[in-house]
Amino acid sequence: MKSICGVEGVGAWGIKEGKFGLALIRASGTAAGVFTSNKVRAAPVEVMMERMERGTLDAVVVNSGCANAYTGERGYRDAVEMCTIAAGALGLDPASVGVASTGVIGRYLDLPLIRDQCGRVAPLLARSGDAEDAAAKAIMTTDTFAKHALVETESFTVGGITKGSGMIAPNMGTMLAFLYTDAEVEGPVLQEILRQATRRSFNRVVVDGDTSTNDVALCTATGAAGNVDRDELAKAIEAVCRDLAVQIARDGEGATKLLAVTVRGAPDEDAAAEVARTIVASPLVKTAVYGEDPNWGRVVAAAGRAGVAFDPYAVSLRVGGTPLVLRGEIVADLVQAKAAMRGDTVAFDLDLAAGDGKATAWGCDLTEKYVEINGKYTT
Repeated sequence: MKSICGVEGVGAWGIKEGKFGLALIRASGTAAGVFTSNKVRAAPVEVMMERMERGTLDAVVVNSGCANAYTGERGYRDAVEMCTIAAGALGLDPASVGVASTGVIGRYLDLPLIRDQCGRVAPLLARSGDAEDAAAKAIMTTDTFAKHALVETESFTVGGITKGSGMIAPNMGTMLAFLYTDAEVEGPVLQEILRQATRRSFNRVVVDGDTSTNDVALCTATGAAGNVDRDELAKAIEAVCRDLAVQIARDGEGATKLLAVTVRGAPDEDAAAEVARTIVASPLVKTAVYGEDPNWGRVVAAAGRAGVAFDPYAVSLRVGGTPLVLRGEIVADLVQAKAAMRGDTVAFDLDLAAGDGKATAWGCDLTEKYVEINGKYTT
């Protein structure tokens, strides 16, 4: 068991047929959610923003291949019907079923296909590694690998799966993420924990700068493990979210390298996060990382446009531990710096010398493959 099926009370399965997949995850309990801030919200997001006021879920149905976004009233009705179809297959109240979609924008759901896939997936739900793999693979689009994370403590477990590779600049949660814990926790507390974890993980990932219409992260607590320490639960959920976020960054469309940027010495944590996000989002930084080109001035320049106050001639910058600037003085050895950019991970550390705030953001390099993937995405 890798993650969600390591949580007591969770069963899953999925199917992938060409570009079209469907996953069912069954787990009853308190639930929380965060959603995209894009004004063009997909129909399933609209449905879930309403349903989460209930504060509980019994299952989630997820389809890939069609985003059901920018589909108007018909799209909304189709998202509701998708819940009803899944509820019928699982013997549940339709209002207790969550829904999420991912794929091409501006196309309608194939409800007959979804009904057929639901009917085939529902009898196979299980609590096993194979079941979880099937569900995680079913929701993939341009992802190159399934994404799982698990944190086990002496008293409870938190697991999660996610999908995401392109259209990644979350401003709420993530592309699609489904988290589960067997801890017992009240709805408002779980919502607060998830929002904080999201802010420190998914909201600090930038692949290409585009915020999806379908971003959603849901967390369900089955309560099987009983009451637990709130702070311990918050740390575990944040750790799972961070693990998944880094996997998304590493799997950016066309990516060959993970880019990690840690900013310290900022006025506060939010300021540090803003600078770090700005750097990992910079096309000039991303292309330099791809070419293993130690053009570190691009990092400093990106930091300077993040809208955070600091003295440019007080900063220190390192790449992979190799110093480039120390308190405003250029000390870069470009041969060593280039060597530090080899491998599948490139890490910059920037000290602004302007406070105690610290944050890390994650991204990836920008390659020709990204253009190839997105230049022909629908054709």
